[in-house]
Amino acid sequence: MFKQWKCLFIFATALVTHGLPSYAQSSYPNKPIKLFVGFPPGGGVDFTARLIAPHLAEALGQQVIIENKPGAAGVIALNELTRAAPDGYSLAVANIGPMVLAPNMMAKKPYDPLKDFTPIGQIISTYFLAVVPKDLPVDSLKSFIQWAKKNPDKANFASGGNGSITHLNGELLNTLAGTKLTHVPYKGSAPAIVDLVSGQTHILIDITGILVPQVQSGTLKAIAITSPTRDKDLPNVPTMRESGFAELETSGWQGLVGPPGMPKEVVQKLQAALKKTLANPDVRERLEKAGTPITERSSAEFANFIKSENDRWASVIKASGASMD
Repeated sequence: MFKQWKCLFIFATALVTHGLPSYAQSSYPNKPIKLFVGFPPGGGVDFTARLIAPHLAEALGQQVIIENKPGAAGVIALNELTRAAPDGYSLAVANIGPMVLAPNMMAKKPYDPLKDFTPIGQIISTYFLAVVPKDLPVDSLKSFIQWAKKNPDKANFASGGNGSITHLNGELLNTLAGTKLTHVPYKGSAPAIVDLVSGQTHILIDITGILVPQVQSGTLKAIAITSPTRDKDLPNVPTMRESGFAELETSGWQGLVGPPGMPKEVVQKLQAALKKTLANPDVRERLEKAGTPITERSSAEFANFIKSENDRWASVIKASGASMD
């Protein structure tokens, strides 16, 4: 009997020592965590990552190191993440671009947005403002659509680049309103705004934060906003729903994700750390000032949201023929 117990003890010891993955051998986390950002320093996703990183580190008791891996509209970083060990030591702050839009615009998908990631939690949402040149003879979304239909040969929409959310916002407007606005892509929002102000383009649906100053100064006119409620800084601008186009109620978003197959216990610990981070008054205030209010979703809620966003934008992309190849 003693020999049998001894054999069982040796077997159990070997299993614990050799048969389980490293993250199960000790308390997570026990070393620094890498946080991928698929864009250069200074952008919106990088801002969010650098804001939350020290607070996540404090909550987890380990250093959180930002690794910028720009390229292919954020796809390079997320593609690398899908190949990382599912141990919780490689994570990413990802936005709607590489998580939903880009893979649906590539002939060969680099990854499956619904299967190749572990959603940990949503962080923020950003909403969009539809703006037109101050001299364009329209004062609402409805009157803009009427003008566009009367001027199909010249009416166009600007975007911050082919395949961007601003591009797809314009394509969605075409689909829902029955317009034939020509897409005019730019290398970023800044040059798109310059040409819109000069009247070379006719509408841009871009994030609220960068357009509010132009509207308040009178160089652009705001005709609708994509948020569920009116913006406190632009109380006279109606929502898309109020304008009769509830389906144009769109948002950009960012969230924390990891590789596929992460252990439930690790996800729960990261989710708790993120929740604590987003409850920090300084984090909340700085995100609000940046025009990116906190929108918390749990791991399960975020996964369902990503699926709904993927379903929605995949059909828009297919109808528009938008491509990144």
